[in-house]
Amino acid sequence: MGKLDGKVAIVTGAARGLGRAYAKRLAGLGAKVAVADLDLKSYREFDAEAKDMTAESTVAEIEASGGAALGIECNVCDHQAVETMVARVVEQWGRVDVLVANAGGGRGRPVDTKASTIDPALLDLVVGMNLFGTVDCCNAVAPVIVTVSSVAGLSSSADGGYAHYGAAKAAIAHYTRYLAQDLGPYGITANCIAPGVITTGRIMQTVLPGSSDSNRDRADLVALRRLGTVEDCAKVVEFLATDLSDYVTGAVIPIDGGLRRG
Repeated sequence: MGKLDGKVAIVTGAARGLGRAYAKRLAGLGAKVAVADLDLKSYREFDAEAKDMTAESTVAEIEASGGAALGIECNVCDHQAVETMVARVVEQWGRVDVLVANAGGGRGRPVDTKASTIDPALLDLVVGMNLFGTVDCCNAVAPVIVTVSSVAGLSSSADGGYAHYGAAKAAIAHYTRYLAQDLGPYGITANCIAPGVITTGRIMQTVLPGSSDSNRDRADLVALRRLGTVEDCAKVVEFLATDLSDYVTGAVIPIDGGLRRG
């Protein structure tokens, strides 16, 4: 018996990277998983992500392992699309027990997104898909909730780069604290994870090369002397999605190997 047998989970941004790892981890625990993403084959955007795939989509990977999955293309910036996505999951499986509001991410390069020179259009995009997308998903679903911040939302970068992303992720972390107080009386937990430097295709291909210290070995800044993997993050999602964390709510958990920032 799996820890999540009979449960239904929604993971947004689950076509590749961290979201894919969360979806597969929850499916491996027995949950039926709705894989929501703007593009269910978005892994094609990054060579490293494409090479890591074992089937044509996250849904196909879960089904090949004997799990149950439902793929839904959805823009989390569109409130009505989010409501429709959740309604489809409920129609399919009758319930929702776990939400991992993972969709988001940054755009642009750290050296081009300093706190004093953020392009307004880029700010609108990043805050929309991170903060507003998270809030819309949480409004539509109120089971066990896991939101996704970042170490960039806990402290600033040394050069002030990626300020739009960090500010949006800080807002998500604090929103989750409010959510925990709101939903706690109903027995619903809400927690937030804050991944550090994780070796996804997007981070390795676009973020690190565009930072001011791109020539530095980032592992030197980590107490454990290695960068994180998607599985490092998925293990913490497992903890928060199961009864192991029944008395944990309103927490923001860094998954960064002891990263030093600032």
